[in-house]
Amino acid sequence: MLRPKGNIHVPTHQKFCRILATLGPASDAEDRMLNLLEVGVNGFRINFSHGSDIEQKKRFETVRRAEARFGAPVPILADLQGPKIRIGQLKDGSQKLSFNQSVLLRCAVLSDRDGVLPIPHKELFAVLAPGDMIMLDDGMIRLRIEENDGETAKATVLVPGTLTDRKGINIPGRRLPISALTEKDRKDLDFALNEGADYIALSFVQCADDVREAKKLILGRAKLVAKIEKPAALDELDDIIALADMIMVARGDLGVELPLERVPVEQNRILRLARAAGKPVIVATQMLQSMVTSPIPTRAEASDIASAVYRGTDCVMLSAETAVGRHPETAVAIMSRIIAQVERDEFYWDEVHKQVGQPESVSAAAISVAARHTIDLLDCRGILACTKSGSTAIAMARERPHAPILAITPHKETARQLAMVWGVSPVVTDDFSTLEEVIERAPDLLKKYFSMQPGERAIITAGVPMMVSGTTNMMQILTLE
Repeated sequence: MLRPKGNIHVPTHQKFCRILATLGPASDAEDRMLNLLEVGVNGFRINFSHGSDIEQKKRFETVRRAEARFGAPVPILADLQGPKIRIGQLKDGSQKLSFNQSVLLRCAVLSDRDGVLPIPHKELFAVLAPGDMIMLDDGMIRLRIEENDGETAKATVLVPGTLTDRKGINIPGRRLPISALTEKDRKDLDFALNEGADYIALSFVQCADDVREAKKLILGRAKLVAKIEKPAALDELDDIIALADMIMVARGDLGVELPLERVPVEQNRILRLARAAGKPVIVATQMLQSMVTSPIPTRAEASDIASAVYRGTDCVMLSAETAVGRHPETAVAIMSRIIAQVERDEFYWDEVHKQVGQPESVSAAAISVAARHTIDLLDCRGILACTKSGSTAIAMARERPHAPILAITPHKETARQLAMVWGVSPVVTDDFSTLEEVIERAPDLLKKYFSMQPGERAIITAGVPMMVSGTTNMMQILTLE
């Protein structure tokens, strides 16, 4: 494998792998958002499982104000709640379950006596069979189904504990006959699109049809992120990846329904298949979970982040760490330091290039492969990619070149979406009408955004005619003067 001749040049404020931070009480203030951006955040997640429309609208508005102050595109990912199956209301709000206790599951909203667990989801009773395992509260309590008549089911407690209202329910190995979009999700989707969300994250995807349904509703107004958190989705992974714009490895529920030892194996498989398909990937859940309360992470958490970065993930995500944690800026700063350290490791490049796979037989892919090898041969320090829809920059990022990518686009929506992609620094520019205009402006842009110096070389990629989606067919080597 070719290696770069000099040190990899990444501007001090950049890193190749991106960071997505979840907003919440600990990070909703505009100054706090700006602080997070300055220490390494590239985009914000708004979790629609919590908060009113008024609170969410305020978050959208605050992000846009922080973005204007920061001076770079900042994407917003609206994460839909999805059909989370939950326990109803219990007598006195909680119930203690003992080992080997017999309990009755009833299709109801509430229960007024001990030993009866209300589950207001008739779809669940349609698929339950004797021998099925029921996991409550993220697997902390476990039941085995003994009988089911369609409206009530008898179960035995295998792992005891105290159950409280509204705790989640998981049924490993069962595909529930429900859409990934609830009525709440449809309302939240319209709201998020009207507020200008750049990405919509679809929760609890079970099959490719779930992705098709969501894309019909989105109609290209935002990019779709398919969250892989149900074992059923693994059976249709290739089709889901082909349909989605981005993939999220959501390890929370995936880790409940799968044996824990399978989660890292499936994470790597998802990363490998998505990267081969040229689809950006987010790795999420509990990456720095201890930092919700602690000012420093565990060594295992640092290694977990490093592992995802070595595998070439586009983005890593923080959830409770920035939403409700005590040390949101510190968590982001530590994550940034881990990413930067991995990316300085010479063997990092061997690892990320192992994962690429064969490119498509299209001109954009051919240009991207040629650009990566040219960068290695000539020690180029940057790439300037002209793009309208973002596909040119994404194709370039798929190859994991040894230089950062400056994606220039006339569309702020495209720029925001590209800010979540590995190695891409998006900039909104005028709509260039000729290649000559791009070549004339390129040196100033590369000097301004990548601090490139006279004598250093860069690569320009574009499509002729200019700024027409899907026409990338040109690469030029530029030496700065």
